[in-house]
Amino acid sequence: MASIQKDTTINKYQDFIREIYGLNNDRYFSVGDMLTQIQRFAMRGLKGIRKADRNKIKTNLLISLSWFMSLVNQLHIKIEEEIWKRFPYLCSYCASCPCCCKEKHLKERQKVFIDENKRPKTLEEFQNMFKKIYPPESRSQEDAGIHLAEELGEFSEAILTYLGQHRDADFENIALEAADLFSCFMGVFNSAGINLAEELSLMFSENCHDCKKSPCQCSFLDIMGFKS
Repeated sequence: MASIQKDTTINKYQDFIREIYGLNNDRYFSVGDMLTQIQRFAMRGLKGIRKADRNKIKTNLLISLSWFMSLVNQLHIKIEEEIWKRFPYLCSYCASCPCCCKEKHLKERQKVFIDENKRPKTLEEFQNMFKKIYPPESRSQEDAGIHLAEELGEFSEAILTYLGQHRDADFENIALEAADLFSCFMGVFNSAGINLAEELSLMFSENCHDCKKSPCQCSFLDIMGFKS
């Protein structure tokens, strides 16, 4: 039986998604299809913000993030490495912790310096890192949701550009945008007071969260008809 533990790392979470869903994803879904699933459940999560429904936010963004992990698996992107390179306990733009972009009004991205001694080990530690870089009390939950939608759009543009031209530079941009999108998932989870690792351990306590099988045996119709 496969499961996610509360002390999971980002790498272990990504590996779990590959183990449970890799076969179904290869059979049923292209990169574009998985991008649509990320968008599908992220928009349901944002609807939860509008309706002040914390459970709807939580369930749908957990699923959206797991589809995101499926997509980066198919592209062979080691997302933890990309996140750390982009956010080494610093804002990726102003290179400060906490972020001071609003105060400084910088016109160009600052160079970030990576201190490996500060690198978080677990997923929960990464979430806490993002809480320190982007304190949830500094903006509303609605603003965090808008930022997630914005970065999802930029991630989508990067995917579509690469699929259209297949240039190495465009693929590298996918990795950058993937790290940015992950940071925005963290922003919404932190604004909603949701412990991501804990909730993943509950949702994925036994294989697939829906059919409870490993590998997942949900049919295409099961996946498309999932209500959340």
